[in-house]
Amino acid sequence: MFNSQRKFSLQDSAEYVFLTAYIAELREWDNRSHLRRIRDYTFTICTALNIPRSEAELISHSCLLHDIGKSATPEELLTRKGQYEEQEWKIMERHTLDGEEMLREATSPVLRMGAAIAATHHERWDGSGYPHGLSGEAIPLNGRICAIADVFDALTTVRSYKQPLDIDNAFDLIQRSSGSMFDPQIVEAFVASFPDLLRIKNSSAD
Repeated sequence: MFNSQRKFSLQDSAEYVFLTAYIAELREWDNRSHLRRIRDYTFTICTALNIPRSEAELISHSCLLHDIGKSATPEELLTRKGQYEEQEWKIMERHTLDGEEMLREATSPVLRMGAAIAATHHERWDGSGYPHGLSGEAIPLNGRICAIADVFDALTTVRSYKQPLDIDNAFDLIQRSSGSMFDPQIVEAFVASFPDLLRIKNSSAD
């Protein structure tokens, strides 16, 4: 029987957010393992940054929504195996703005933070990212953390259009990207927590 007195917990919210994120990206690929890794990578990096557990949980659950804007991206582009034309890249990049637009009016802390992450997880520390070319600490911390988790997973995961990079090369690439793509402090946390990140990677089935 439904218990109307039961409080709605962060764990309940996380389950709904996970399913929403999964459905949003399902046209592109079966992303359940990717979402679990992003969540766990993010929480692990937050822990290495000494972010309080409650805030780390909020960030890691909100990161599940980083690509929710892809639900508005044309399927032909999502499933493309070849190269994109310049105009097509602009359409693909719009998933950041579309995701923010979908979530920005929410009252839930998870969804509101998800809006910020959706908008900023492709921004780069040196200002070379998109959609707004933000740089440094103008990029929200949650977006900066999600960015490194997302790139690490993208590098080390097989996709329809590429083979994965081996772990050592992915690790070196992220280290070399400190101060350009990524916040140097977050790269330090990534390096410090790498054994835990590797265990998450090895325990996850694509």
